[in-house]
Amino acid sequence: MGRNSRKIDILNAASKIVGEKGIFNLTLEAVALEAGFSKGGLLYHYPSKEALVKGMVEHLASNYREKIELSATEDPVERGKWTRAYVNVTFTQSYKNKNVNSVLLAAKAVDAKLLDPIRELYKEWQDKLENDGIDPTKATIIRLASDGIWLSELFDIEPLDDIEKERVFKELIDWTK
Repeated sequence: MGRNSRKIDILNAASKIVGEKGIFNLTLEAVALEAGFSKGGLLYHYPSKEALVKGMVEHLASNYREKIELSATEDPVERGKWTRAYVNVTFTQSYKNKNVNSVLLAAKAVDAKLLDPIRELYKEWQDKLENDGIDPTKATIIRLASDGIWLSELFDIEPLDDIEKERVFKELIDWTK
């Protein structure tokens, strides 16, 4: 097993703990147990809780970026393709995995500066949205609507049912054309 796959096992275990048991149960001991590591083995990869959460955020940002870029390259229509990719990935990935979403909550709880990789990613994405061949304000509204639906599900604040969510998804995609 390679070093990166062991690190990913640790990150997945940490995300699972936060997602299932809450932020306050994220301890190095709990993560080591969940991942099947000794505490020393975990500390080799992540010497502190902050380093662990930073790794979780960086992993999340990297995966999200890769999925959006892949989705954009698969779209044959140039105009609005990056915005469509953002909507597609946000709707199909973010809503399904509460363990991954909990990474952001853990980062905010441990040290808000740990969200900096996500902040930088959103700056990059906003630039891409504004230069995607559609009205920049409309592209921004599409991003904010997608994020708002994701956050309503993350925090369980009046989330949309599947039928309404599909209608909103289709409308946002139509706005990119």
